[in-house]
Amino acid sequence: MNQQRPRKDFRGRRDLPPERFIDLARMAAFDTLRDVHSSGAYANLALADQQRAHDLTPQEAGLCTELVNGTCRWEGTYDRIIEAAAGRSLDSLQPAIVDVLRLGTHQLLGMRTPTHAAVSTSVDLAGVALGERTTGVVNAIIRKVAAKDLDEWLDELTEGMGTLGALVLRTGHPRWIVDAWAAVLPADELEAALQADNVAPVPSLVVRPGLAERDELLADGGRPTPYSPFGVVREGNPSDIPAVRQRRAGVQDEGSQLVALALTRVEAEQGRWLDLCAGPGGKAALLAGLAQQDGSTLLANELHEHRAELVRKALMAYPVNQWQVVVGDATAGDWEPGSFTRVMADVPCSGLGSLRRRPESRWRRSPQEVHELHDLQAQLLDAAIEAAAPGGVVAYVTCSPHKAETSAIVTQVADDRVEVLDAPSLLPEVDGAAAHTDPRFVQLWPHRHGTDAMFLALLRRR
Repeated sequence: MNQQRPRKDFRGRRDLPPERFIDLARMAAFDTLRDVHSSGAYANLALADQQRAHDLTPQEAGLCTELVNGTCRWEGTYDRIIEAAAGRSLDSLQPAIVDVLRLGTHQLLGMRTPTHAAVSTSVDLAGVALGERTTGVVNAIIRKVAAKDLDEWLDELTEGMGTLGALVLRTGHPRWIVDAWAAVLPADELEAALQADNVAPVPSLVVRPGLAERDELLADGGRPTPYSPFGVVREGNPSDIPAVRQRRAGVQDEGSQLVALALTRVEAEQGRWLDLCAGPGGKAALLAGLAQQDGSTLLANELHEHRAELVRKALMAYPVNQWQVVVGDATAGDWEPGSFTRVMADVPCSGLGSLRRRPESRWRRSPQEVHELHDLQAQLLDAAIEAAAPGGVVAYVTCSPHKAETSAIVTQVADDRVEVLDAPSLLPEVDGAAAHTDPRFVQLWPHRHGTDAMFLALLRRR
């Protein structure tokens, strides 16, 4: 049973009607949304903080997580519905009241919460968290939202819209992201790709080569990933697994595992490998194990010291003579040009390929941010090419399918210094890996492969 407390336990006031209560899960969800919208907090971090602060049971934490993540994913669609129900702009309402309405709308339209419960808990939440004066407007608006189900609201709001405009509301994405996906996908896959962003992934784990075998994780309740020989999918808290606590395994999306694996499958000489932008260390740890098996060593570079420390922790289970972590600007690396046989350039990007695990990010990112990253990404790829030895291989990787961050960068930078390789041929077990924009590139997708939307181009230095 959910715990219930009057508002005095949350804010110290005692002037509420004695019948006004709210359960801890909904209170924690509301506080999380306020952290996200008023303070710019990351939803996953704020959610964990609030669940601890409210001392939620596992059952309460599950409800709180669904309330927060579902509300964040569908925020744009819910806001349009709330405005239609209210007959006024959201700007005319207090931001905190809007968050109460968003939570109530998700319960009504995105969960199986009975109507009376969704309405009453929304009104109680407003009274407990914001004061009795707010309950009237919340009650009036949320009852109007409850008058229609989601399909009825969507049919009403999308009437007369074009196909792409309707997908904005029906899949819960900003229009610019819908347009960007439409530019890099076959038309008959567009809606499926957008809908896949709304399905939370099960955590993927990865064994560190030479430190653990996949059978160890499979014996602990996991199931093998479809493509990566190092991966396991497992419900639950990864830190419960001894191999993860001992850093012999880690948490890493299968797509990230695959792009690192593809780099190591290209024919190249033994020598030094470089991870150009290594933080927080997932790919570096996988590469370190594979480099050791190849008779090579790994240099991991990271711009920021706090992220470099995360890389060191990810690598610490390996012998210290097999790897080195340095802190520096990768565009002017403190190493000899042409000295690495393999270079991983997993460049900073918008992160649009991981929308399914970062529910609020689709509403925070903008086309301007993608544009601002362009020059840095091009400089980093150029630096990666310069760092590669003759015959060496460069992997250009982003966790984004946006054309401006993927094929456009490679086309701009790849000149007669390099040969563009057939990257999908290095992952023959992955069906449909070739990018729609250029079949020499790999583009993974949640709806096709169950991974983040990772991009990979492989270049060989002439």
